[in-house]
Amino acid sequence: MAMSPRLELRQSQSLVMTPQLQQAIKLLQFSSVELASYVEDELSRNPLLERDDDGPDGEGGGGENGNGEDTSGSLETADSGNERDDGGDALNSIDFADGPESSGSESMDVDYDNLWNNDSLSDGGDTGVADTAFSSWGSGPGGSFNPLETDLEQTLSGQETLHQHLTQQLNVELDDPADRVIGLHLIDQLDEAGYVSDRCPAVAEMLGCPAERVERTLERLQHFDPPGIFARDLAECLALQLRERDRLDPAMQALLENLDLLAKRDIAALMRICGVDQEDLVDMVAEIRALDPKPGLAFDSSVAQPVVPDVIMRAMPNGGWAVELNSETLPRLIVNNRYHSMVSKGARTKEEKLYIEDCLHSANWLVKSLHQRATTILKVATEIVRQQDGFFVHGISALRPLVLRDIAEAIDMHESTVSRVTSNKFISSPRGIYELKYFFSASIGSSSGGEAHSAESVRYRIKALIDAEAPNAVLSDDKIVELLTAEGMDIARRTVAKYREALGIPSSVQRRRQKNSGL
Repeated sequence: MAMSPRLELRQSQSLVMTPQLQQAIKLLQFSSVELASYVEDELSRNPLLERDDDGPDGEGGGGENGNGEDTSGSLETADSGNERDDGGDALNSIDFADGPESSGSESMDVDYDNLWNNDSLSDGGDTGVADTAFSSWGSGPGGSFNPLETDLEQTLSGQETLHQHLTQQLNVELDDPADRVIGLHLIDQLDEAGYVSDRCPAVAEMLGCPAERVERTLERLQHFDPPGIFARDLAECLALQLRERDRLDPAMQALLENLDLLAKRDIAALMRICGVDQEDLVDMVAEIRALDPKPGLAFDSSVAQPVVPDVIMRAMPNGGWAVELNSETLPRLIVNNRYHSMVSKGARTKEEKLYIEDCLHSANWLVKSLHQRATTILKVATEIVRQQDGFFVHGISALRPLVLRDIAEAIDMHESTVSRVTSNKFISSPRGIYELKYFFSASIGSSSGGEAHSAESVRYRIKALIDAEAPNAVLSDDKIVELLTAEGMDIARRTVAKYREALGIPSSVQRRRQKNSGL
């Protein structure tokens, strides 16, 4: 075979992920918080993008994007049981419009004679400060007629943090400056629960002091409020609190050293180790349960941020459900074509013109991508509500088995698109707020040949059976299988054990020991 250079022409097809397509995919899987952050970055980067604060009823520019296409639209979705209601009971508008018209300049006519009363000026003494009275404003802040007076609400103190609370005690209890430095370093080492890692030698090496001094300082800090602070493990935390209550006797100390046996409900072993009878052991366990295993959480408590649903559903008066997007999670953006026209005329160099056109193209694509994202979310959520109608009517026991393919085939989309839409998206329903992923569950076959059961509903049924069991009749996994089979669920024993462990429910032996121990 001769070796020689030659030219060949080949034709092939390949899928190329353009930057615009990558952006659309990224927007689709964003949560509402991530989307808001992304939109803020685009607003600061692209001068042609503006926020449409007028809302859907604003008069801001006729609903045309940079290409002259009408991107404002309304989505009507209403479900009645298993059938789609085309009557348009629910209406959700997603409007995208051009920049709003100028509202005109505000009136600059001010009655300064009434605003400023020269007769109210008083001698400010050596400070030269005059008390001013604003007769047209009425009373000033804090109920006073002096607008320069500080509002009482501005003097309210904020919530004290754990670091501040401990530092105040440190400044009072420790006199030696070196001990204070060690104490401040140990305070900085605390986690949110109030525990400190057992690294006294490392702290001593870092600060250049003996490890014994760090240990002595730590022992003094362990007497600080709240009781149990600066503990190195759970047993020490509980011991510090019991010592504060003068209840740390040898029997209690032995119980704290064998918390693993207490977790196993090994009553016989605990009674032998602690040297007490069952009645005393029950009282000791009750004292431990009254303690705080995480004393640091009493401070620095962060307010839990509620989940903002992306989709809202509500019951219709004539039956069925109305599904609509939450307008608070939809960023409303417009492309300012007037500003684009103005800066385009002033562009002189080729680089300036390319930059302006790139900004216009990027802004138009972002507006279209947001519109497409909202439409896709609403379409997927509507189909989920239609297929899981039984759940919203009867509860979790009526949850149907559902996979991504079922929704994708119903709305003619790809499974990957449905997966991105349902990630980190929440729906507010009469039964609470759920992530859209919650409604997808594996199926458990029916023992009677009927309709399959959802794995989530089977887990709920297992928990209900265990919660209702009597102390003298604890259900084993085999017994649970018999009960579920009698209810028409074809399930294996290992599946019951897997679901039970996922719910955090101990085995039948542990439950029987727990119920009979009285702890």
